[in-house]
Amino acid sequence: MTAKLSPAAEDRIHNVIAAGPFGAHVGMIVDLVEVDRAVLRMPEAAHTKNGLGIVHGGATATLLDTAATCAAWATPDATPTTRGTTVALTINYIGAGRAGDMIAEAVVISRGGTLTIVDVVARDEDGRIVAKAQVTYKLDLARDRRSARRE
Repeated sequence: MTAKLSPAAEDRIHNVIAAGPFGAHVGMIVDLVEVDRAVLRMPEAAHTKNGLGIVHGGATATLLDTAATCAAWATPDATPTTRGTTVALTINYIGAGRAGDMIAEAVVISRGGTLTIVDVVARDEDGRIVAKAQVTYKLDLARDRRSARRE
């Protein structure tokens, strides 16, 4: 049997993380989410580019961080009381984002009771790598387990 995301995770990913005010501002779209993996798209838009017509590094960082956050939340164990935040974000910019939408694929490589490590790659619409990142995300599932034991 294939594990499925919890309803709390689905809600957080689609309605809070990607569709929150900043995600909506840059047009973030969740293309795919499954346990420990997320693919997000940031549509090409003038307000995400710099003066040279290249996707701004900050916009790329937004996409990488948001995709990693979605992957970190992509677990059957998330509950409505789970809390999380990005702890560290290390980005290597590799090429210019020039062609169309930017697509990021994030995959969890390690999941502990508190810290989740996610690898993310952002590519332009032509498949060229724009940036790679590793994100440490604090998804406090251990807090949820402690709270459940007290109840």
